Formats: sequence, C-alpha cells, structure tokens
Amino acid sequence: MSDTYDDGMRVRREVLGDAHVDRAEAHKTPFTTDFQELITRYAWGSVWTRPGLDRRTRSVAVLTAMIALGHWEEFAMHVRAARTNGLTPEQIAEVIIQAGIYCGVPAANHAFAVAQETLDSLETPDE
Repeated sequence: MSDTYDDGMRVRREVLGDAHVDRAEAHKTPFTTDFQELITRYAWGSVWTRPGLDRRTRSVAVLTAMIALGHWEEFAMHVRAARTNGLTPEQIAEVIIQAGIYCGVPAANHAFAVAQETLDSLETPDE
C-alpha cells in the first residue's frame, strides 16, 4: 500500500474511530475491497489530509453535503465525526439551521432528528 493509503487509514481512524473502521474492514469482501481502498486512499488520504481546511471545517462541509443529498446514515456517521473533530452539539445545530435555508426545511427537520438520535447515542456508553 502507498503512503497515501496509510495516511488515509490513520486519518479515517482518527476521525471515525477504530471501532467504525474495524467494522468496515471486517465486512470487506472481494466485491467491496477495491472501493474501501479507494475511499481510504482518496477521501481520507488525499482530501482529508490537505492543509487548506482544518477537520472542524471539513466536518461542516460534509454535514451540509450529507443533508443536501439526504444520505442519512452517512450524516449520522459524520455527526459522530464532527464531535470527534471538536464541533459542539450547538455548532452542529447551527450547521443544520444554515443548511435548512439552502437545502430545504424538510431536510433540516430530518437532519435534526437524526442528529439528536446520534448525539443521544454518544451519551450512552453501551451503544
């Protein structure tokens, strides 16, 4: 594997957590391996490692994109990542409010529900 892959795996683990990455790795199949390596190398190793934005700002951008596209499982995952990257629940709410203007009120309404459930699960150590 390349340095980009190794950098990507390091950042992926730092942002998403070892448990999440270990689950993804454990579920790799011959059918999904190339895709998992692609996102590790390019999303995490080439984009998330760029110096132009800090991780908090990258999290804001990703949360907004996930709301706009309605990718709710990814949104929940990135709410957890945003907390890891230092965003407070209040700042996550502000991102959702901002996105509501540009992505639509129904999307923001659903985002609040998903975010609340995700944030609540972070407060419960067993989940």
